[in-house]
Amino acid sequence: MDGVTADRRRRAAVVAAAPAAVRAKAEAVGAHDWLRGLPELVAEIEEDWAVSVSRVYGDATEALVAEVTMADGSPAVLKLLVPRPGNAAANEITVLRLADGDGCAQLLRHDVARDALLLEKLGPSLFELGLPVDQRLEILCDVASRVWRPAPDAGLPTAATKGARLGTLLPALWERLGRPCAERTIAHALACAERRVAAHDDERAVLVHGDVHQWNTLRGADGFRLVDPDGLLAEAEYDLGVLMREDPVELMAADPRHRSRWLAARTGLDETAIWQWGVVDRVMTGLVLTQVGLQPVAAQMLNAADTIATMPI
Repeated sequence: MDGVTADRRRRAAVVAAAPAAVRAKAEAVGAHDWLRGLPELVAEIEEDWAVSVSRVYGDATEALVAEVTMADGSPAVLKLLVPRPGNAAANEITVLRLADGDGCAQLLRHDVARDALLLEKLGPSLFELGLPVDQRLEILCDVASRVWRPAPDAGLPTAATKGARLGTLLPALWERLGRPCAERTIAHALACAERRVAAHDDERAVLVHGDVHQWNTLRGADGFRLVDPDGLLAEAEYDLGVLMREDPVELMAADPRHRSRWLAARTGLDETAIWQWGVVDRVMTGLVLTQVGLQPVAAQMLNAADTIATMPI
C-alpha cells in the first residue's frame, strides 16, 4: 500500500469515527455537504497546518474533535465545528483569544472560514476524574470566574439577544420534537428568559464562557481550563445558570434551590439571576440534547424542568 492510499484510508477512518451526536447535529442543521466533505477538509488542514490527525474523541457533540501531532512532534487538538448559523467558530475563537490561556485552553491556530481550531492538548476532564458533585461545583465556579472580564468591543452577542430569540426558538423546537416536556415548562422558561433580558445591563456585562460543565473542564499543568466556549457578553450569573442545569438527578434529590443559594454564596452573585438562567438553560439544553439523541440526560433535564416549572420564579 503506497503512502497516499494509506493516508486516504486513515482519514476515512477518522471521519468514520465521528460521534453519532456530531452526525445528528450536522443533519439537524442541514450541514450535509460538510459531512460529505470531511475527508477532504481533514486532508487540507493536515497539509496547511503540518499536523497529522489520529484519535477522534467520542464525546463531542458539535464538532469533529481529534488528537493531532504537530510537525515538532508535540500533541495538540484539532476541532472542526459543524457549520451552522450564529458564527459559532468566530465567537469561540474570540473568547479563546481574549482569555489567552487564562481559564480557557490556549488557541494555537484558527481558520474561521473552515470553522477550524487548533488547541493545546489538556488532560482528563472533570467527568473522567469522577469527582463528587460538590467538589466539581467548586472547581467550576473558580475556573468560570477566571474568564469573566469586561469585553465591550469584542463583537460577541449578548445574552439578552439570545434570550429574546428563545420566544420563537423554544416553542418551535418543542413542537418539532413531539412536545417532550410539559407546555407549562416552556412557558416557565420563557418567563424567566424575559426577566433576564429585561435585567441586561451593558455596563455590567462581562465575557462569559456560556457552557461551563464537567465535560468542558479539563486538567492542565497549572489547574483546570475550559474548552468549547459559546462566547457571550452577559451578567456573570449566566455561567452559573449552566451549573444549575447540570447533574439534574442530584439537583432534584434535595431542594433544587439549595444549589443556586450555594452558588450565590460562593461567588457573591445574585441568586435569583442564577436560578432564572438555570431554568432557561435547563429547558433549552434538554431540548437540544433530545434532538441529537443524548439520553438519558436529556430526559433527566426535562423531567427536572417539569417539576421546577411548578415552583416560583
